[in-house]
Amino acid sequence: MGSSSTTTLVSRRRTQAPKPARTAMRNKPQSSLIVDDEFSDTICEKCGSGGYPAQLLLCDKCDCGFHLFCLRPILPSVPKGSWFCPSCDDDGENLPKFSLVQTKIVDFFRIQRPSSSINELNPGKDSQKKRKRSSSLVMSKKRRRLLPFNPIKDPARRLEQMSSLATALLAAGAEFSNELTYMPGMAPRSANNAALEREGMQVLSKDDTDTLDLCKNMMKQGEWPPLMVVFDPKEGFTVEADVFIRDWTIITEYVGDVDYLNNREADDGDSMMTLLSTNDPSKDLVICPDKRSNIARFINGINNHTPEGKKKQNVKCVRFDVNGESRVLLIANRDIRKGERLYYDYNGYENEYPTEHFV
Repeated sequence: MGSSSTTTLVSRRRTQAPKPARTAMRNKPQSSLIVDDEFSDTICEKCGSGGYPAQLLLCDKCDCGFHLFCLRPILPSVPKGSWFCPSCDDDGENLPKFSLVQTKIVDFFRIQRPSSSINELNPGKDSQKKRKRSSSLVMSKKRRRLLPFNPIKDPARRLEQMSSLATALLAAGAEFSNELTYMPGMAPRSANNAALEREGMQVLSKDDTDTLDLCKNMMKQGEWPPLMVVFDPKEGFTVEADVFIRDWTIITEYVGDVDYLNNREADDGDSMMTLLSTNDPSKDLVICPDKRSNIARFINGINNHTPEGKKKQNVKCVRFDVNGESRVLLIANRDIRKGERLYYDYNGYENEYPTEHFV
């Protein structure tokens, strides 16, 4: 799994967004990889092969070798610090869960008030403005509108949902954030100019922007998306639908620290998301959720090299121009059953991230 610290779960097999080629394995620190002649005959304890030596990782306790892609959960890159194989470390199986005490959860997520007003809010009715019907006889294709998520009505279950995310964030060494953050030394907010997108960017309509704002405001008040973060021995942390979710429902916005891609060339973070692709590579932006993030970083990606993998996709990742800034939304692209795990295509249109080892 990983070390006794949070390194294990930070470096789980993640499948977020198109990860730029410039952050590929060839730029990773080589200290834990098998590169010395002393270990040239080392084989993987899982598959029994000594092939792919650049992706063989040594346990810092027993010196056994493991391919990054043979581990469960799969590791996308070399972990920071010490790493211990599953036999030497069982932290994943004994993961402490975040407390279900409401006051602690309210403080952790900085909720503005206790989440007791869920029964007073019906996003499907009260939050949507009535629209006038057009009297025009001109026929046009009806544009589909994004839907807000429907928080679960049971307050106790809602606390469990929030606790599951808090558990995952603490294990990953991250704090909760539901907004893009602009930190000193990284890209400034002024750099996030949607007009710079290389091939143009779809503008989010006013109605859909209002729906996104509604989702954000519900979360600030403790009205939580109906999602549960669970730990799987093969996939690491992953996300399940806790109720039926309709097609075109906003799942979440992808958030984290915004930085220039050039600053992250040697970054071994496994969850970066493309935010802006420009004609000038020095202005390309990525979202880095390693320190501040929400549930988006725990939604896994499909293996788009197999028909079975492609069939699992039930969420799509879309970048929108929202009031002049680029924003990334994860949206249900079909009806999602209760208990179904959420997956989206990590590569999008760039197809630069190797997904053939994804489960």
